[in-house]
Amino acid sequence: MTKHIAPAKSEMAFTCPHCGVLARQYKWGYALAKLNSGWFDEQSIQAAPLTISRCEHCGKNCLWMGDEYVYPPKVSAPPPNPDMPGDVLADYQEAARIAAASPRGAAALLRLAVQKLMAHLGQPGKNINSDIAALVADGLPRQVQQALDVVRVIGNNAVHPGQIDANDTAVAQQLFPLLNVIVEYRISLPQRVNAMYNALPPNTLDAIEKRDKPNP
Repeated sequence: MTKHIAPAKSEMAFTCPHCGVLARQYKWGYALAKLNSGWFDEQSIQAAPLTISRCEHCGKNCLWMGDEYVYPPKVSAPPPNPDMPGDVLADYQEAARIAAASPRGAAALLRLAVQKLMAHLGQPGKNINSDIAALVADGLPRQVQQALDVVRVIGNNAVHPGQIDANDTAVAQQLFPLLNVIVEYRISLPQRVNAMYNALPPNTLDAIEKRDKPNP
C-alpha cells in the first residue's frame, strides 16, 4: 500500500493534495498573489511571503504562507487500495476531500462505502449488520469483522449521534485505513493468491485436486 506523507516544506516529496500521488514536489520563488481574491490582505503577505510548490506527477500547485501550508485543503486520508471497487472508491475519495472540514460527513460517507462494498462481497448490501453477520458465519476473520464494525458503528453515530464522537477529526481519520484493510483482505489478497495458485503447473494442480478429494 502506498505510503502517505502530509505536505511539508521539509519534504522533498509528499502526497499531492490534488492527485493523491506520492510524488516529488518542486518549490520555488515568491508567488504573486491576487489581493482581490479575498484570501490574504497586504499585511499578511508582507509578514509571511507566499511561495508555491509544484507536483511532478500532476503539475498542479500548492500554496504556502511562510512555512505554513494553506492551499488546497490537505487530504489526510491514505491513498485508496487500488482494488477498491469503483462505486466504493467514489465515496472514499469524496470522504477524503471533506474530512478536514466535516469529519462527521466523512464518517457517514465511509459507512456508505462499506454498505456498497457488501454487494461486492456477495451480500445483499441492504443491512450492514446482517451482511457482516453472514460473512462471519462464512468464516470472516475476526480482525476484518472488527474493522467492518468500527466503520459501521462510527458511521451510524455520524447520522444518529451516540457515545462515539463522529465529529472528532482523529476518529474519522482512522476509518480510511480500516476500509483499505477490509478491501485488502477480502479482495486484493484472494486475487493475488488465486493468481499465484493458478500459475502452478497443471500436473501439480491435478495432484492437489486428487489429494483433496473426499475418500469414497
